[in-house]
Amino acid sequence: MKAILEEDLLLIYLLLSVCFIDVIFRLTTINNFSYTDLVISFYFLTAYSLIIYLICSFVQDTARLILTSLLFAIVVVLYISQLIYFQFFKTFYSIYSLGKGAQIFEFWKDISHYLFEHLLLFLLLFFPILMFVAFGKKMFSLNKVSWIKRCVLLCLFLMCYSTGIISVYASGKEQNSAYDLYYKNSSPLLSVEHLGLLTTMRLDFQRLVTHWSPDVKAPVIGEPTIPPTKKNRKDQKDEKEDEKIVEYNTMDIDFAKLISEEKDPVIKDLHKYFESVQPTAKNDLTGKYKGYNLILITAESFSPFAIDENVTPTLYKMANEGYQFTNFYTPIWGVSTSDGEYVALQGLIPKSGVWSFQESGKNSLPFVLGNQFKKLNYPTRAYHNHTYTYYGRNISHPNLGYDYKGLGNGLNVKETWPESDLEMMEKTVPEYINDKPFHTYYMSVSGHMQYSFTGNYIAWKNKKYVESLPYSEQAKAYIAAQLELDRALEFLLVELEKAGIADRTLIALSADHYPYGLNDKTINELAGHPVERNFELYKNSFILYTKGMKPEVISKPASSLDILPTLSNLLGLDYDSRLLMGRDIFSDSDPLVLFSNKSFITDKGMYNATTRTFAANNGEQADEDYIKYISSIVEAKFYYSTKILEKDYYSKIE
Repeated sequence: MKAILEEDLLLIYLLLSVCFIDVIFRLTTINNFSYTDLVISFYFLTAYSLIIYLICSFVQDTARLILTSLLFAIVVVLYISQLIYFQFFKTFYSIYSLGKGAQIFEFWKDISHYLFEHLLLFLLLFFPILMFVAFGKKMFSLNKVSWIKRCVLLCLFLMCYSTGIISVYASGKEQNSAYDLYYKNSSPLLSVEHLGLLTTMRLDFQRLVTHWSPDVKAPVIGEPTIPPTKKNRKDQKDEKEDEKIVEYNTMDIDFAKLISEEKDPVIKDLHKYFESVQPTAKNDLTGKYKGYNLILITAESFSPFAIDENVTPTLYKMANEGYQFTNFYTPIWGVSTSDGEYVALQGLIPKSGVWSFQESGKNSLPFVLGNQFKKLNYPTRAYHNHTYTYYGRNISHPNLGYDYKGLGNGLNVKETWPESDLEMMEKTVPEYINDKPFHTYYMSVSGHMQYSFTGNYIAWKNKKYVESLPYSEQAKAYIAAQLELDRALEFLLVELEKAGIADRTLIALSADHYPYGLNDKTINELAGHPVERNFELYKNSFILYTKGMKPEVISKPASSLDILPTLSNLLGLDYDSRLLMGRDIFSDSDPLVLFSNKSFITDKGMYNATTRTFAANNGEQADEDYIKYISSIVEAKFYYSTKILEKDYYSKIE
């Protein structure tokens, strides 16, 4: 009886330890979960504890102690590594990213600093396994387990696992529900919240092995509105014959022929969908900057907090003397900077669980600006002042049509952490300033976290310029880091002026993501008020500027997904607006800003997909049909973005 009790105690100890670690992990990361989430997570954690115990039952004594310790340690390391990753990137890594995880060790100094500052937390997470290794042999029976008991354990495992699945079904099938995340969609943050970390990672592994894609039917968004043409205008008796015919940003694609000849059902469905999409109309700004030089910049962790008339005067000048987008958002995606670049440069939503930018390196990308300008015989260059292979940019960026240089393959900036945006500009501008016209792309790094004056070279370098600011040290360090971007832009504008091309060069700058390296308290401090977390947190600035332009305020909701179609229209490029997920901001199409959790903003209001609430701009009750309609459009954009990447779809229409 005593031996049986001791064996049962080992199982109970494993279960309680894993639950203990899971609760601490939740509290220190998402810190947002319901009773239902805990119940679902508990059933799955019990099942995992049972299977660990069952596996270890096939060996005895010291061998069982070692095997149990090993499996236990794997679980603990998964939790701790995800906790560290979350602190740096505000999301969780996928199994796919784990295979490329060596890159995070470039931040080893920051990781060490974080571990030291939170030593007590990590000791707490390690405590259960340390106790087991030290006293397991004395505390628990490690004798032979009978086959009868193994059968009982297997039955208990199946029962707990099945109960977990039943709980998933019972939680409802709405968008972002446990059921939706378990079977249909992939959203790491929400999945960890509703299903738990271990279940999220198990599903991620299964999906990676099976090449899973969201198993949903092509979303139905209602009958498309057919654009007016010469033919159907003649049938409209109430219209004057001399009325101006509307032109659209479309290409001559024979979808009917493509559909009839296509054998792959997924690609055929893609053809049908894009044929039905309403294109955006050309407008007064179409081709306004045709023939101009274009400098496109993705600025690391840039935000409105970095814009100050006295501290960052160049950013202030460009933000206020160009187009002023007062309702612009930079949503965060699963792979932080890389996904942020992917959205802005390709006009598509990244596929969850992979590095979409790197994966696209083998695909046809006819609509990206590098390839568009290359066709027009523009010299096209791209630069990044950190390791050139980081996030696989050595694969993605040449495929965008760029002659790409980074630290390690031709861009010889001083190797610091982070590196200098100003030095990058000083070394690269002479390479293209005499080319007329040209297109250049920059991915900056000076604004990168961590934000302190001891572990961030750029912040330390610019410390004297921010010492008098009325902010905390972290806030000052952030602004000091962004100050390097301001100096880089100042140099750029001066050189463009010297070359006599400042008024023929369009500069577009946006962030890769909000500055998630700042803690919540600092973000609130810089904003001057508590920042709302589902929408306001991602509100940002999009700088679109050329010398001598007339400033204009654009209050229409927009996001980084709209950058590519907007620039393509302004520059008079030949593109098909149906095949991009964003919209030309200056067109008369209805605005739509969407987020990774399927929340959205339109001209009518904001829908929070997590709380399933809609805040209408006019304060009236939301129309449920309208919410369902826009949600179906959002689902379609996620679904078809994934299929474009997976199927190399653009190659099918060239």
